[in-house]
Amino acid sequence: MKHYTMTKIVATLGPATTTKADIKRLYDAGVTMFRLNSSHETPAVHLERLNYIREIEKEEKTLIPVLLDLQGPKIRIGELKESFEIKKGELLKFKHQKEMVDGIIPVDYEGIADDVKPGERILIDDGKLQLVAESVENGVITARVETGGLLKKRKGINIPGATGSIDVLTQQDFEYVNFAVTNNIDYLGLSFVRTADDVKKLRKILDNMNSQVKIISKIEKPQAVENIDEIISLSDGIMVARGDLGIEISTEKVPIVQKDIIRKANLNRKVVIVATQMLESMIENPIPTRAETSDVANAIFDGADAVMLSGETAAGKYPEEAVHIMKMIADNVESSNFLERNCFSKNMIESITNQSMAIGMAITDIIKNIDVKAIVTITASGYTPKFLSEARPSVPIFACCPQKTTCRGIKLYRGIYPIDLQIEGKIDKQTLRKIDDFFLNQMEYSKGDIVVFTGSIPQLLTGGTNFIKIHELGSTDNI
Repeated sequence: MKHYTMTKIVATLGPATTTKADIKRLYDAGVTMFRLNSSHETPAVHLERLNYIREIEKEEKTLIPVLLDLQGPKIRIGELKESFEIKKGELLKFKHQKEMVDGIIPVDYEGIADDVKPGERILIDDGKLQLVAESVENGVITARVETGGLLKKRKGINIPGATGSIDVLTQQDFEYVNFAVTNNIDYLGLSFVRTADDVKKLRKILDNMNSQVKIISKIEKPQAVENIDEIISLSDGIMVARGDLGIEISTEKVPIVQKDIIRKANLNRKVVIVATQMLESMIENPIPTRAETSDVANAIFDGADAVMLSGETAAGKYPEEAVHIMKMIADNVESSNFLERNCFSKNMIESITNQSMAIGMAITDIIKNIDVKAIVTITASGYTPKFLSEARPSVPIFACCPQKTTCRGIKLYRGIYPIDLQIEGKIDKQTLRKIDDFFLNQMEYSKGDIVVFTGSIPQLLTGGTNFIKIHELGSTDNI
């Protein structure tokens, strides 16, 4: 029987992974979903990579979801002719402009001088460079360097504590939303979310375009942490974006915030991704540090549906190896005795309808007591497989859903594998034979393997799980 990694892996594409062959190698290594980062490259480049993904999808007869990450109000250093060292104690000047003029460093954000106040910290390149603003005059910020280093073009700037006057969606973001809808992208990553209103704004735009693109809210601002419950309720998924978050709220608070966000997303049955610097050292080295290995493992223990690679696969020297190692870490965690499987959390039990929870708990008990090889769900909305995913079953959940958009949308959840198997809203002899044929001839299962069917019937009713059937593959030969 084929092995299925329960935790999903997201890989960012970039200069190191730009060809179809590059993308195919990442897919073969274990990638579930690819991420296109609109902060870099052009729409034409992203479209080329998207087309490669869709070609691979057809060739492999599978579904590969795609996330397009919106840049949002990210403040960055502008264009520099070359990188240069800045030293502790040195005074630097910053201004909104395209390139360096008269020694003043360019910043791409028009409102930078309005947002920065004397005494506030300015952090560049994920906090590697640290400065303190001393004055703001005529649109020019003067700041003293506290921690020096190499200043590079297009590196991010953070001003911890500042609310920012810029909207959550920039003009570039509007253009990429249209790109996503036009090209049937599956997920949009909404950057620098602060309140539920930010999510509502993007949702309204998508609704007006009659689009089913799903929203992943990226949590990287302290305001988002404060409003996390409302943001989760309105989002299709959550990304714990620890790079900017660690700068905005201070790095020592991130582990606890990460655990809290994952727990709340799990309880609300929203997919949750942990991202940023997971295997950062593999940008330059063929193996990760022990601390990075533990970091990935702990995100999975916390309850993350997916873990994400950024620079490791976009610009690193060892993109394929990074995916392979992340998959090995996930497999090792999933097979350990430390991961609690086949049970729902107490809080979730209290929040789900009696019928669905009773069936879900019965399925987990069946898995504990019978050598079940898989769960097969029949679903129209994705409700049943998403619900069961939160019990962390020790076997894969195969979801038969009629809509390709639904299938792609649920593939990112832990343990869920959508399959192209059209089943009517009933379980009869013909349906069982169809399932037997599919699993025995296409999914590398064996005659005699036990699977559990569940879902919502008749006619694929949505809103609740209402049946269980235990089935031995191949037994329909005797019917």
